[in-house]
Amino acid sequence: MSVEVKVPNLPESVSDATVAKWHKKPGDSIARDENLVDLETDKVVLEVPAPADGVLKDISAEEGATVAEGELLGLMEEGEAPAADEEKDDEPASDDTGDKGKKEESADKAPSSKGRDRSAEKDLPPSARRLVAENDLDAGSIEGSGRGGRVTKGDVMKHMAGGATGPRPEERVKMSRLRSRIAERMKEAQNTAAILTSFNEVNLKAVMDMRARYKEDFQQQHGVKLGFMSFFVKACCEALQKHPVVNASVDGEEIVYHGYQDIGIAVSTDRGLLVPILRDAHRMSLAEIEQGIADYADKARKGAIQLEDLQGGTFTITNGGVFGSLLSTPLLNMPQSAILGMHTIKERPIAENGEIVIRPMMYIALSYDHRIIDGKDAVQFLVAVKEALEDPARMLLGL
Repeated sequence: MSVEVKVPNLPESVSDATVAKWHKKPGDSIARDENLVDLETDKVVLEVPAPADGVLKDISAEEGATVAEGELLGLMEEGEAPAADEEKDDEPASDDTGDKGKKEESADKAPSSKGRDRSAEKDLPPSARRLVAENDLDAGSIEGSGRGGRVTKGDVMKHMAGGATGPRPEERVKMSRLRSRIAERMKEAQNTAAILTSFNEVNLKAVMDMRARYKEDFQQQHGVKLGFMSFFVKACCEALQKHPVVNASVDGEEIVYHGYQDIGIAVSTDRGLLVPILRDAHRMSLAEIEQGIADYADKARKGAIQLEDLQGGTFTITNGGVFGSLLSTPLLNMPQSAILGMHTIKERPIAENGEIVIRPMMYIALSYDHRIIDGKDAVQFLVAVKEALEDPARMLLGL
């Protein structure tokens, strides 16, 4: 019996999706609830499980196609696929010697086509495949410089010129839905808000000393590592309570003041930047914050982030320091009005109590919407974050 595979219910505010990847091809067997195909929306990847045990019969929506809720993706034939051994048993027995002779005879009669590798031609982009065919080239002998060693048109032209010219490869790749959405939101932020960035620097010696002293006990007690991000989340929550306009947002001609702190943590993935939300972060302990971040990081790596994980948020923290960034001006995560940028920690000489000492220093940046946040508020917010991090004991004791 044929079973239809359709686009499932899409998350609220999502009207369509793109077929990202089929995990099976027609003729393949698949078990019930096994992931059959991935659908990419503006924010998350949805897995479409097989509705029954059976064999994939037909694919109606190829990879790259745009589909709507309820649209047909493919057809399955309910039941089990025949095993490979059973299929072979059904074939008539043949004489090995005769088969061998026929194969050799076929090989002798087959045109050499100058030894061209037909299997390699299948992986060529159309423009490169046309050049290979027109010039009767061996695709397998051409060195590829594209993604994953793929042979591009430029590689074929270089091969035809005997390698005399330098490599000038080009490859056009369509933006993913997520990348297009990121680009749209970044441009929206630039076009809508009056973005300004203020900077400060933080001496992280006290935080690093505390981590070094308690990290082993912390991990044994809570089952998660004690990182820097939990200190920054706590410091930002404290600063946001002192300067609530930094935690506000603009809605038309109104300013919305949020009486809670839902902190977005920017997470880099292979698909692009995602910002899952720590709900009511101001009520969380360091351990709860670290566990929440670890859970989101794990879900991001597995592509299991849900749309509800990304919605809302009143303030965002992004850490370019993990990639070595010394200084940056982060863009707002609309409709939020501010975002804190963390950067790499560098040991630098500073003056402390009249002496030059070496300390682990970090530049921090606050980009904010100048329509509602004055420079004074931004600077005082950064100072509050700096003070909390440079004396974390007071912060954690609520002093």
